[in-house]
Amino acid sequence: MAKAKARHILVDSNEKCEELKNEIIGGSDFAEVARKHSSCPSSRQGGDLGEFGPGQMVKEFDEVVFSGALNTVHGPVKTQFGYHLLEITERSD
Repeated sequence: MAKAKARHILVDSNEKCEELKNEIIGGSDFAEVARKHSSCPSSRQGGDLGEFGPGQMVKEFDEVVFSGALNTVHGPVKTQFGYHLLEITERSD
């Protein structure tokens, strides 16, 4: 069964998400940005969500995490919780 490890940043607007993505692409550390800006409790771990399989996260997450490029900032991804930036750190089939 496929497994992945990812981290994310959750904010309440598409604009904020884009702003943070540009910050990270410009050289800021993903984990530090997550600690400062993410409204998810995972922010304390730099946005780390740990390991999970398909169906354990919301559909919008799965679509990105199980098909997107590793170690790349993906997003904004809109879910029922808000807007996310995702970074897939590991994936196995």
